[in-house]
Amino acid sequence: MNFLSSFVTFENLHEVRRLCHWGPVIALSVIAICSTMAILDSIIWYWPLDTTGGSINFIMLINWTVLILYNYFNAMFVGPGYIPLGWKPENLQDTHYLQYCRVCQGYKAPRSHHCRKCNRCVMKMDHHCPWINNCCGHLNHAYFTSFLLLAPLGCSHAAIIFIMTMYTQLYERISFGWSTVKIDMSALRQFQPLMPFSIPAFAATLFALGLALGTTIAVGMLFFIQMKVILRNKTSIESWIEEKAKDRIQHYQTGEEFIFPYDLGSRWLNLKQVFTWSGTPKGDGIEWPVHPKCHQHTLTIEQLKQKADKRVRSQVQYRAVEDYNGACCPLNKGLQTFFRTPCTEEPRIPLSKGDTILATRGTKWWMYGDKVLSEEEMAGGDRIRGWFPRRCVEKCHYDTAASDNTSDKKVN
Repeated sequence: MNFLSSFVTFENLHEVRRLCHWGPVIALSVIAICSTMAILDSIIWYWPLDTTGGSINFIMLINWTVLILYNYFNAMFVGPGYIPLGWKPENLQDTHYLQYCRVCQGYKAPRSHHCRKCNRCVMKMDHHCPWINNCCGHLNHAYFTSFLLLAPLGCSHAAIIFIMTMYTQLYERISFGWSTVKIDMSALRQFQPLMPFSIPAFAATLFALGLALGTTIAVGMLFFIQMKVILRNKTSIESWIEEKAKDRIQHYQTGEEFIFPYDLGSRWLNLKQVFTWSGTPKGDGIEWPVHPKCHQHTLTIEQLKQKADKRVRSQVQYRAVEDYNGACCPLNKGLQTFFRTPCTEEPRIPLSKGDTILATRGTKWWMYGDKVLSEEEMAGGDRIRGWFPRRCVEKCHYDTAASDNTSDKKVN
């Protein structure tokens, strides 16, 4: 009992709540369905106790499931690592090169970003993944990428088992007229299992095959995307920052040369920054090895320039002409607005007639921006931003965005 009380702490129980989200529920359901059906079908198709091949096949199948769950739960519960609340650099002069986070009441370390879902500044944040209900960042990047590799491999193995099981069972029951096309499965069918392959079993196998193939394609693509940025020692956010840096330099014709500071010049060296034998990535999540022509704040300085450029070029002032309750898919705003809702977990912001919004981006049917708040609300650290239907606002004929942003300090 004492052992259990020392192991199950309130902090651990809080982390277990991450499972109570649609992302982990769906992901674990897919893993459970594919693994269970693959084990049952392998017993029907290739009895593991009869041949060496059957034993190896069964052991590999169990091994995939264990490795996938190990990396999945580590990616979820180890977490990305967070910047300490109220963090400041040792040299206070470096604060001029850093952004200040009002929520965490501290500065953002290089490569860190504030996650609205986690409500913390995340070390080397790549993205917030709904499938693990956590951020992918410094400490769990290797676990997350390993999961993205193992899941397609395991699902590919399961898909082969599903296909061969359905083939052998249907071949014994139905004549397709393919008298010249046969696969001799007698060596694998020396043992007749007690489990019958009925119509419900066939339907379940076919459903599991669809899940396995869909997972192999979707997760496999995510793996290649992750490896592309890891081999250059980047994150998905930093790839976007680099693209915006090139656009800013080209737009203003400044003649600058932007060098991404964390690319060490070798794919092998970049890979070793994430994958290590111990499982713990290199670095403390605050200071990083950089390119010889760069320094620790090269990227943060570029971010500050982009923030300033965004206020000049991107923010357009709009005024709400219709009320909006903040629904994800509002039925009363038209069918196009309902069906074209942004496929993202970013929040929606409710609007009332007369509200002023500074829009920063948008689609044909939706827009994203910050609601203009009073001085008292801004002093309290409040910030309301998110998506809203385009039909609910109209562009102001006058633009006071610049004047409104003169007092805007560096925030997340």
